[in-house]
Amino acid sequence: MSTTSASRSVAQSVAIVVGQLQALGLETYRNTIRKHGAQEPVFGVKIEEMKKLMKPYKNDVAFACTLFDTGIYDAQYMAGLLANGHQMSAAQLQHWVTTANSHGIREYSVAWVAAESPHAVALALDWIASGDEAIAATGWCTLSSYVAITDDAQLDLGLLKKLLKKVQAEIHQAPNRVCYCMNAYVIALGSYVTELSAAALQAAQKIGEVTVDVGDTACKVPFAPDYITKVAQRGSLGKKRKTAKC
Repeated sequence: MSTTSASRSVAQSVAIVVGQLQALGLETYRNTIRKHGAQEPVFGVKIEEMKKLMKPYKNDVAFACTLFDTGIYDAQYMAGLLANGHQMSAAQLQHWVTTANSHGIREYSVAWVAAESPHAVALALDWIASGDEAIAATGWCTLSSYVAITDDAQLDLGLLKKLLKKVQAEIHQAPNRVCYCMNAYVIALGSYVTELSAAALQAAQKIGEVTVDVGDTACKVPFAPDYITKVAQRGSLGKKRKTAKC
């Protein structure tokens, strides 16, 4: 198949899936995810319904990227579930973070895929250093997903501990979404990285309550010391996840 034919085929498949997603949209769910920051266009498709459409396209990066480029919230979320981060280039991931529909797509879908990629740490550090709140927040979320799925032996513990100190020093002055994602990073270190769990708990205790504007939602900011303690109590400290995606 020629490159032109292949591109046409991908575009046709994406058009079919977008039509399927639109048909599955629910106004009640659309209103819910709008409150969580989703921007138009958004259909309101529940994740379990998305997953029923995924099998033919699993790990198809070309399809996932074309789907993401529609700009539709639901399509971008599905693209994040589909894409194999190991096959994504740094340029593709940079494109995703700058064209994401909303913070929900950046901090979850984009961060999940970036965390799987060989560019995870480099991109996360670049994003954290960004002056853009949305991009910086994604950097922290990428690291949280990365430590959750990466064996401790492969982690740069010195770097992660240095970043923990950065969070402790800056979290209460950080922009809203950055603050939220920094808190998640402390929890991720405390829960998934055995050698840094005690340091993360100590930092969390010094940080204390974290205040974030979550808008017109019922979301609450997890209290990191309690979260890490509960993980320890159920014997799950250091237990890695097979994937960050959900």
